[in-house]
Amino acid sequence: MTRTTVIGFLGSTLDASKFGPSRWSKWRPSVGLCMHDDLRVDRFIMLHGTQHRRLAEYVAQDIADVSPETEVRFEVIDFTDAWDFEEVYGKLLDFARVFPFDPEAEDYLVHITNGTHVAQICLFLLTEARYLPGKLLQTQPNRGAPGPLGTWSAIDLDLSRYDSIATRFAAVSEESASFLKSGIETRNPAFNAMIDEIERVAGRSRAPLLLMGPTGAGKSQLARRIYELKKLRHQVNGPFVEVNCATLKGDSAMSALFGHRKGAFTGAVADRAGLLRTADRGMLFLDEIGELGLDEQAMILRAIEEGRFLPVGADKETTSEFQLIAGTNRDLVTDVAAGRFRDDLFARLNLWTFHLPGLAARREDIAPNLDYELERFAEREGTRVTFNKEARERYLAFAMAPGAAWAGNFRDLAASVTRMATLSPGGRIDRDCVDAEIERLRRLWSGQTGEADGLERLLGEERLAAIDPFDRVQLAEVVRVCCVSRSLSEAGRALFAASRQLRASTNDADRLRKYLARFELSWAELTS
Repeated sequence: MTRTTVIGFLGSTLDASKFGPSRWSKWRPSVGLCMHDDLRVDRFIMLHGTQHRRLAEYVAQDIADVSPETEVRFEVIDFTDAWDFEEVYGKLLDFARVFPFDPEAEDYLVHITNGTHVAQICLFLLTEARYLPGKLLQTQPNRGAPGPLGTWSAIDLDLSRYDSIATRFAAVSEESASFLKSGIETRNPAFNAMIDEIERVAGRSRAPLLLMGPTGAGKSQLARRIYELKKLRHQVNGPFVEVNCATLKGDSAMSALFGHRKGAFTGAVADRAGLLRTADRGMLFLDEIGELGLDEQAMILRAIEEGRFLPVGADKETTSEFQLIAGTNRDLVTDVAAGRFRDDLFARLNLWTFHLPGLAARREDIAPNLDYELERFAEREGTRVTFNKEARERYLAFAMAPGAAWAGNFRDLAASVTRMATLSPGGRIDRDCVDAEIERLRRLWSGQTGEADGLERLLGEERLAAIDPFDRVQLAEVVRVCCVSRSLSEAGRALFAASRQLRASTNDADRLRKYLARFELSWAELTS
C-alpha cells in the first residue's frame, strides 16, 4: 500500500492551545488532519522554527494520541524575516532539493493552511514547479459546528487532468496563435506549427527572438503581432520600436541606436534618447540586423545582457529594459564564419530562431491571404472589392502553380491585390482584370528571375552559353557574395572561409581576383 506523507508548517497560532481537555474541542490544523477516517497520514514532516520546538513536541504528542500510526518528523527552518519572499522561497527550495523524495513509494500532500501568506505562496510555487512532487492539502474548520476534526481537500496542480481547464487553455492558445497570424486561417502545417511554438515562447520568455526569412516573408508584421499579444497579456508596458538596420550607416548608426549628448559631435544641438532608450519596458525590433557594423553589434549585445549602454558623448551609462526581436534575410552562420557578424551576438540571438518560409513555399496559404489582403484594402480605402467566381479561380490557379515565383513574397501578393482592387470596375474583379494582372506579374518576375543569377547581364548571352552548368552555379554564388560584400577581401574571406584555415598564408583577394579573371570579370565590374 502506498504511504502518505504530509509536509507542512507548524501553526504557531492555529496549532497552539492551553494544556487540558478543552483543547480537544478546538480545531487545530496539524492535529485535525490526522483524525480523518478517509485520510491516512503515515508520516508528517513538520516544518518549524527553533523557537517553536516546544509547541512542535506538544502537537506531535497529540497527533500520536489520535493517530498512533503517524510518524512525526521535525524539520527546523529558521527565517530571519518570515515575510521576506526571497528568503522564505530560497530556504524552502533548499529543503526540497535535499529531501529524499520517493514518488514511486509515497504520495505527498503539501499542507498550506499554516504559515505566513508568504510561506503558503512559496509552498504553492514549489509544488507547481514539482520541486515538491505532490498535491496541495487545504484544511479548514467545520462551519457552525466547532470541533477538532474540520474538513480537508486535496488540489492536484496538474491542470491537464482537469478537462474543462485543459479545454479552456487549448482554446486560449489557439486564439493567441490566430492573433499572431492576424486571423488568417493558414493551412501550411509547418508554418502553423511554428506559430504555435512562437505563441508558447512569447508567453513564457523575455529572451531575444530571431526571425529569419526572405524579404517580404512577413517578419515585420509577425514581430508587431508578438508585441501586441504580449501587451494584451500585460507582459510589456512600453512601446514597439522598429528600425531597419540597413538604413543605419556610419556614425549616425550609433547615435540613432544608443542616443547622444548635446555637443557630442557637429550637429548634435540637443540630447537624443536613441531607439534603445525609447524601447524601455517595451519591444525593439531590429530588422536586417545583419547590416549592423561590428561596433554596433558589440553594444547591442551588452544592452541585451546587462540592460546598459553608453550614449555617444556621454560619461554615464543609460539603462533600458526591453525585449529584442531581430530579423534578417541573410545567412548569419555564413556571416559569422566570414567575420561580418559577431559570434557572441549570434549565440545570444540563436536561442529562439524561427525561419519564415516565403510565399512560394506556402502555396496552400495563398487563398486565405488573398481574402486577408482584400479586407485590408477595404479598411484602408473604405471600398469593398470582391472577385467573381471565374476570376478568383483563374487567379488562384496561376498563383498556386509551380511557375509562380512570388519573388517578393507577401509584398508581391499585397501589391497584386491592391492593383486589381483599384482597377476593378464596379468593385468586382473580373477575368479581364485578372488576366492583365497575371501578365503584369509575369513581366515583373521575368525581370527578377529569368536572369536570377545576373550572369547574362554580366557576360552576355553568347559567353554565358559557353559556360558549363556546373561552373555557372559556382560563378553565380561568387557573384552573389561579391555583390553583398564591401570589399574584394571581405568577399574572399566569405568564399574561402573553410579552406583558408588550412593554409599558412592567405591572400583571399588575389585568389578571388584570379577566379573572376577566368570569366573575364573584375571586382569593379561587379560592384558597379
